Amino acid sequence: MTDFYLYLFKSSTISAILLVVNIILAITIIFLERKKPSAAWAWVFVLFFLPYIGFILYLFIGKPLRQKHLRRWMPKDSIGIQEMIDDQKARVLKDELNIENFENARELIHMNLQTNNALVTKNNHVELFNDGHEKFDALLRDIANATDHIHVQYYIFKLDGIGKKITAALIERAKAGVEVRILYDALGSRNVRKRHFKELIQAGGEVEVFFPSILPLINPRMNYRNHRKIVVIDGQIGYIGGFNVGDEYLGLDKKFGYWRDTHMRIQGAAVHALQARFMLDWNQAGNSLDLSFAPHYFPAHYITGDVAMQIVSSGPDTPYSSIENSYIKMILQAKRYVYIQSPYFIPDEAFLEAVRIAVLSGIDVRIMIPDKPDHPFVYMATCSYAGDLMESGAKVYHYANGFIHSKVVLIDDQIASVGTANVDNRSFRLNFEVNGFMYNEKITKELADMFHEDLNVCVEMTKESYESRSLWVKFKESVSRMLSPIL
Repeated sequence: MTDFYLYLFKSSTISAILLVVNIILAITIIFLERKKPSAAWAWVFVLFFLPYIGFILYLFIGKPLRQKHLRRWMPKDSIGIQEMIDDQKARVLKDELNIENFENARELIHMNLQTNNALVTKNNHVELFNDGHEKFDALLRDIANATDHIHVQYYIFKLDGIGKKITAALIERAKAGVEVRILYDALGSRNVRKRHFKELIQAGGEVEVFFPSILPLINPRMNYRNHRKIVVIDGQIGYIGGFNVGDEYLGLDKKFGYWRDTHMRIQGAAVHALQARFMLDWNQAGNSLDLSFAPHYFPAHYITGDVAMQIVSSGPDTPYSSIENSYIKMILQAKRYVYIQSPYFIPDEAFLEAVRIAVLSGIDVRIMIPDKPDHPFVYMATCSYAGDLMESGAKVYHYANGFIHSKVVLIDDQIASVGTANVDNRSFRLNFEVNGFMYNEKITKELADMFHEDLNVCVEMTKESYESRSLWVKFKESVSRMLSPIL
């Protein structure tokens, strides 16, 4: 009996300690961390209803970014860039930028200049890809033709079939004297280690890891990941969009089937902005890294394109949610239509209300999401929010030809955004993202045509189908939605 009472005493003591820890964490979250109210209440819910698991979850995905990391990740000022930004802001106010659709783009351009230092470039040629085979074939050709440098940055870089192919191409170029650098995210590429690039490093290439794990096998830093996908070749060609490196992006994963994504190949002055973004991220991957400005990284461009563009970045190191703000600005100024593609659709109240206002104003709002989950809780929350907007009058479509991973927002055949940011809190505030905002009728119509083509393999969500879902599904959606601010 003594052992039994001793066991009860120990159990009650542990429970009391856990209760105290939960209360301290809840107070910290609400009063000290200054989280958004929705996120704060979601964490309080998790801590009190899952007292054992909740504490561990908080350690992995709830802790705020430490100031030492923020200081290291603060962008370094580039010589002369502030003068260029001030000049462009003045020219925006005076209607002197001389770009297509300027009246529709003026306020968005000014906002991104003001809050993101996103310079406008006008001479860009853009090629769109919505198929992985076409994108990677083009990338491999460009790598093979590189003569000066190749900068590669992906959230996920798998060393499977396509990963090995790209690595082999990079090794060949490194042996030919071309500067080669690879930057991958430690969590997204969790099965990859620097030693796997031994041959590339021996050939003269460099490999760095963004926010590496502090533990050998487990990375407790689930948040603040570098979700960007950037490739810059010779300072002349840039790639940006949704495709990572892996065989599933070629449609070779039986679970997902065909992989529908959107990516851009850019030639023109916007490549300089992608180059600067890569260099900042490279230097932020380690205190000893210092990839400095050099003329050969920013060569003159002789491409004569017609796409005006801003490269807009966001992340926990910036004071504004620039990509979300740009999405909202686009939605609120739309006159005819808003098309959205996102694999994860978990909008905050500001985004949600912007879409509702557009719908209630008579704008044709269409939202395309997957018809299968890759993250069950996220998918349930996505369906819940999409269902809400469907009931408000938006048209919601489930992509049924595999998995849609495209991150695209379009309005009125006037303005388009393609990049890495999903419609969720993780992309808007926690991860490092980058999008291209384009002010061009031709490229926006091309993306709209792709959207309409995708509709042929979609199933539209209806009120009848949404209301007929089971109680179990409704319960899972409700729980997922409650947790959505921290997903």
